[in-house]
Amino acid sequence: MADSYQEPSITKSEPDVTWHRRVAAPVTTPVTPDDDDKPFSHGIFDKDPATAAARKGWLKISILGLVVLCFMIWGVLPIYWAALGRSYNNIHNLSGFVVDFDGGEIGQAVTQTFKNINGPQQVSWLILDATRFPNGPDDVVQALLDHRCWAAVTINPQASTNLNASINATNASYNTSQAVTAYLTSARNENIYRGAINPQVTSILTNVSHTFALSLSQRLASRPDISTLLQTAPQLVIQPLAFVVNDLRPFDAPVASAVDFVGLIYLLILAFVLTNQLLAARVETGFARRLKLRSLIIVRLLWPTTLYFFISLMYSLLSLAFGVPFGRKFGHAGYVIYWMMSWCSMTALGLALESMITILTVKFIAVFLILWIISNVSVSFYPIEVLPAVFRYGFAMPFYNVSSTVRTVIFNTKNEIGLNFGIQFAWILISCITLPIFQWIVRRQEVKAWEASQRAAREKA
Repeated sequence: MADSYQEPSITKSEPDVTWHRRVAAPVTTPVTPDDDDKPFSHGIFDKDPATAAARKGWLKISILGLVVLCFMIWGVLPIYWAALGRSYNNIHNLSGFVVDFDGGEIGQAVTQTFKNINGPQQVSWLILDATRFPNGPDDVVQALLDHRCWAAVTINPQASTNLNASINATNASYNTSQAVTAYLTSARNENIYRGAINPQVTSILTNVSHTFALSLSQRLASRPDISTLLQTAPQLVIQPLAFVVNDLRPFDAPVASAVDFVGLIYLLILAFVLTNQLLAARVETGFARRLKLRSLIIVRLLWPTTLYFFISLMYSLLSLAFGVPFGRKFGHAGYVIYWMMSWCSMTALGLALESMITILTVKFIAVFLILWIISNVSVSFYPIEVLPAVFRYGFAMPFYNVSSTVRTVIFNTKNEIGLNFGIQFAWILISCITLPIFQWIVRRQEVKAWEASQRAAREKA
C-alpha cells in the first residue's frame, strides 16, 4: 500500500487564494465568507446557502416522517383497534353445548331458558340430544376439550328424580348443586372467558335457579308438610336447582401471560434489535462489500438463526426462573418444546425483519416492525372466532401459534403443536426465498453504483 501511494499534485497556475489570504492575514482580520461554514455556529433561520439547504432537507425529512406516522396511525393501528373494539359483537360465533341427561322438569326448565338466549353478544347455545353422548357427561367434557365448543352445560342424569325423592323423604342431605354442571376451559383464552363466557353462563344459570325455585315453591305451598320441609330441608324449597361451574383447564398461572401474549412482543423486539446490530456489523466493518452474493446470503440466513438459538435459550430460562410451569403436560420435555418453539418463532419473526430491512433500509424498517407487531398481537388477545372475518389470517401468524403451543404445554389444552411448528417453518421458508431476492436486487444496485464511480474516477484521471 505504501508503494502505491502518491502525493496529491498542486496546480500552480491556479493558486489557492483563500489559503494564501488566511495565512497572510493578521488575527484581527474580519470574518471571511469561508468562516461562515464553520460547524456549530449558525441559527435556525440563517440565510447562508449551506444552512438554508440543510434546513430545507431537515424539514423535508421531518414532514415525510409526519406523513408516515399519520399513515401508520390510520392504516396500521386500526387493525388492533378493530380486533378489540368489535370482538364482543361477535360472541355469537362461539358455540356452547346444552345437553339434557335428565329428561325431567329440571332439564326442561334449563334447556328452555338456553333456547331463548340469542343475540350477537351472546354465546350460541346448541341444545343437543343426549343420545349423541352415549357415555353421558364425560363425552360432553371430551367435546369441550377437543375444542368443539367453548362451554358446555349438562343437566345431570336423574336430577329431577333425585330432587322429588328428596322432597318426599324430607332429605336434608341432598345437594341441589348436583343437578346442573357448567364446564369451561378458561386457559384456552382467559380474556374471553373472564369478560364474556363465564359471566354469561353464571348469569343464565342463576336466573334459571331463581325462576325454578319460585315455580316449585308455589307448587309445594299446598303440601300439608310444607312447614316440616322448610324446617328440616329448607334448601329443597328455597334453592331446589343449583349448579356447579367446573373449569377443566383453568388459567391458574398468571406468569404464563409473559410467554403466551405480552412476552411475544418482547421476543419480536429482541429480534429487531439483533437485526439492526447485524446490519451495523456488516456495514461498518465493510464485511458485506467483501463477500460475493452467495456468501452474503448464507451469512444473513444462517448467522442470525444461530444467534436466535442462544437468545431464545436465555429468554426461555428467564421464564423458567420465574416459575412458569412447563412440566404439567409433557414433564421435563415441556420446557424443551417451549424453547424450540421460541427459537422457531424468533427465527420466523427475525428473518422476516432481516429480509425487509434489505429493501426498506434502516429508515423505514420501523414501519414494517409496527405492522409486524400489530398484525400478530391483534389475533392473540381474543379468540379469532369473535374477531371480524378479515382476522382469519391470524391462524397462520407466528404469535397465535406460539400462544397455542404455550397453552398446550402449560394448561394441557388441545394439542396442535405439530401444526404450530409447521406454520413457523412456513414463515422461515418464505424469508429464505424473499431475502435472497431482495439481496440480489440491492446487490445489483450496489454493483452498478460502484462501476459508475469507477468510470467517473477513470474519466477524471
